[in-house]
Amino acid sequence: MPNNHFKRGELYSVINGMASTAVARRLQKHFRQAGLEITIEQWSILYHLWLEDSLSQQELCNRTFRDKPSITRLLDNLEKQKLVKRIASKQDRRINIVCLTEQAKALQTLTIDLANQTMDEALVDVTKEEIETVKKVLYQVYDNLNK
Repeated sequence: MPNNHFKRGELYSVINGMASTAVARRLQKHFRQAGLEITIEQWSILYHLWLEDSLSQQELCNRTFRDKPSITRLLDNLEKQKLVKRIASKQDRRINIVCLTEQAKALQTLTIDLANQTMDEALVDVTKEEIETVKKVLYQVYDNLNK
């Protein structure tokens, strides 16, 4: 028998990602309090570029699970803020390579510290074992739906 008998409120919570939304709102609040003019969505792009700079727009789509129009809009705004620049690939001019600016590199430590602070607040009274269980379940759900 499948284990999918949820009460209406529980199913709604799962679908809407209440915890994820709460974390994002708190992180956005911390960014504002620190005087940062970036959104959580923009930060996710910067985060992936901090992990590996000079990615194609398509690779950013893949890594952030966003579509091309969303990435283009986010990159347009990040360029206006002088946090990234797009450069045509030397191998294929149809491909844009996205690079961090020095201004964006300077934000890395502060924003990651704020993200860690947010997660510390979110995980008060949550054990390491509980975190591992949640990660395992969410990865399994993801894998089940992406077969």
